[in-house]
Amino acid sequence: MDNVSTAVILAVVLVAAAAFVRWRLLIQRRTLGSPADRATYETLHTASQAAPALRRGLDAESAALALPHVRTLLGAPTVGITDLHGPLAWEGPGEATDVSALISHALESGTTQASDHAIVAPLSVEERIVGSILVVSDEASAGLARATTEVARWMSSQLELAELSESRTALMEAELRALRAQISPHFIYNSLGAIASFIRTDPERARDLLLEFADFTRYSFREHGEFTTLAEELRSIERYLVLEKARFGDRLRVVTRVAPEVLSVTLPFLSIQPLVENAVRHGLEAKDGVGTVTVIALDAGAECHITIEDDGVGVDPDTVRDVLQGRTTSGSVGLANVDERMRTVYGRKYGIVVETAPGYGTKVTLRVPKFSPGSDTAP
Repeated sequence: MDNVSTAVILAVVLVAAAAFVRWRLLIQRRTLGSPADRATYETLHTASQAAPALRRGLDAESAALALPHVRTLLGAPTVGITDLHGPLAWEGPGEATDVSALISHALESGTTQASDHAIVAPLSVEERIVGSILVVSDEASAGLARATTEVARWMSSQLELAELSESRTALMEAELRALRAQISPHFIYNSLGAIASFIRTDPERARDLLLEFADFTRYSFREHGEFTTLAEELRSIERYLVLEKARFGDRLRVVTRVAPEVLSVTLPFLSIQPLVENAVRHGLEAKDGVGTVTVIALDAGAECHITIEDDGVGVDPDTVRDVLQGRTTSGSVGLANVDERMRTVYGRKYGIVVETAPGYGTKVTLRVPKFSPGSDTAP
């Protein structure tokens, strides 16, 4: 009996010990590990909260939004952010005028400046000074000066991203304006000619074609947004092909195959329509007999794969290479433009791929990421 009691007691002790160990493990999992781990997490979290405001550029509003988080990063009682003209945001006791000479010296020299109670580190974008961060403390230690300098470098990197984004947007807008200028007077002239040819023989069809033409031009020259959905782009292509079929008649066949799940994918505005126009204008116009344009959009996991193919006259691959490298336009409607905009938005590896040869038609392929930071606002 004593042996049984001892065994029971031993079993209870073992179970209790196991439960205690498991409890300790669970507690450890719920924490972020050591104090150093927790400090690292808190620093990164605070920095991530300041980043969105700084990526809007340096102005009074962005400085005010970022400053509380910057102050937390530095752990200083008074922190300010300035541009080249004066304070943009200020938190804590004291006045910026008390350290105006120190700020001016930091902006002029491009280096961190310190006094007994203040530290000023410059903010720069591509080696151009744009402002400063100011810290006022009872003791401006060497450690605080190093921390202020590093925070200023990090803030400068976020401001550079803001300028890069602004430059990218301006570039895309310029390229889009250039593309609209190319939407070809040739096509507009031919479309209006085709509509006019039906006015007497088939007034109802002429009216329908005129409405298609109005919708097509309204979409192509709209002023809002550099991005669109695949569904909207395909609707514009459908209108374009209706107008071209009115001109070509039975000589033009159109085949489309689109996966429904990719219709909502966001992509640069007018990134497919110019390729379809190229297929018709350069691939099929010079071909005898019936020509086919095929438009395919398929789901490919994290990407949407889009193909525009024609069975027309084709072109020398060296000519296409020259077009994409900007050495010649060769009458192409926006081929290099679409390629450059895709690379600008999604990265260099997302340029268009062209397969062609004289007498064998042309196939153009685009890969569009389904989820991209560049397309949510819009590499």
